[in-house]
Amino acid sequence: MNRVRELVGAFPAYAQGIYGAGIGVAVLDSGVNDRHPDLQGRLVYSYNYLTGSAERADDCGHGTHICGIIGGTGVASGGRYQGLAPRCHFLSLKVLDQEGNGNSGSLVQALYWLIDHRKEYDIRIVNISVGSTEIRGKKKSGLLKAVEDAWDAGLVVCAAAGNQGPARSSITVPGTSPRVITAGSSDDSRAVRFMGVRRANYSGRGPTSACVCKPDVVAPGAYIKSCNADFERSGKGYYTEKSGTSMATPVVSGALALLLSRDRELTNKQVKLKLRASCLDLGLPRNQQGWGQIWIPGLLSL
Repeated sequence: MNRVRELVGAFPAYAQGIYGAGIGVAVLDSGVNDRHPDLQGRLVYSYNYLTGSAERADDCGHGTHICGIIGGTGVASGGRYQGLAPRCHFLSLKVLDQEGNGNSGSLVQALYWLIDHRKEYDIRIVNISVGSTEIRGKKKSGLLKAVEDAWDAGLVVCAAAGNQGPARSSITVPGTSPRVITAGSSDDSRAVRFMGVRRANYSGRGPTSACVCKPDVVAPGAYIKSCNADFERSGKGYYTEKSGTSMATPVVSGALALLLSRDRELTNKQVKLKLRASCLDLGLPRNQQGWGQIWIPGLLSL
């Protein structure tokens, strides 16, 4: 995360006293272990859609890692692995099991709960680092409708481009929605391990089946060291590495939490316009890099 913060230019924000305070980020994932030193005291709501309880456990590790990227304090590493917005607060909506699998029904329920309770918990950003393959020729799925309803309610929805690249039209749902901010990996030329196999150029490419250019932005996603949900087990450390567009998406969410903590009156449409105008052009095709790599100094200067 130290490398990531340098690549996206986070340090000038901190010099201005911008840390993401007051911004609620909802993480729809595998739960969170908020006993981790970097996440203690940051979780304001949790719900497990698999068991129908307020259980906070993360038996997969994916969600805890993502929360660390968005806004872990880095206290267990002396600040080295601090997340982007270390003073934001989290809501954890568990929709994935211990294998990282889930169903769209749970996601849809979680999204409508967020719409209803967004003001109560100061929720501004929704991070969805999960996705499924688009079924062509079908009417709009319930999940796509739900993310677009969340966007229309004023929430900034950030979704992963998926790891099905480099094939054309390989963006996963709900990242195919033209409304949401879809994040790909800026460094997917580095080979990483998925399901025991090393792969490069994995980040989902557009256009979507509706001929929408995607992703919108890219951010670092390879070998990201962030919070380890299993840190309490013998032999496990406080941090672990994971890779993919799942990791790039919370980089975007964390950066936008910084922006919104400075300018709370911005609408999600204004956030998207600022993002579009401030990214760094990496010289890659539009359907690979979108508007470019997120760049926080540019985002905050507009």
